[in-house]
Amino acid sequence: MQADLEDFKTGWYGLKLGVKSDEIDVLILALKKLKENKDHFHCRSSFEGKGGVGDIEFYYQSEKQNGNLEIER
Repeated sequence: MQADLEDFKTGWYGLKLGVKSDEIDVLILALKKLKENKDHFHCRSSFEGKGGVGDIEFYYQSEKQNGNLEIER
């Protein structure tokens, strides 16, 4: 998995995630467990080499909580 931040130079940032074929099934399974258990999980760096994105946390957000992103379809 590869994660990169993109600076839009407007005060907003993008997060790019590259996912390998074999990682897609693992991510889907982790998301399904997140839905069932209403918990959280992380995608983490080894924290070696050049700095960058070190951790991404996925957590369950209730329907009552406001969000600031949506999935484009």
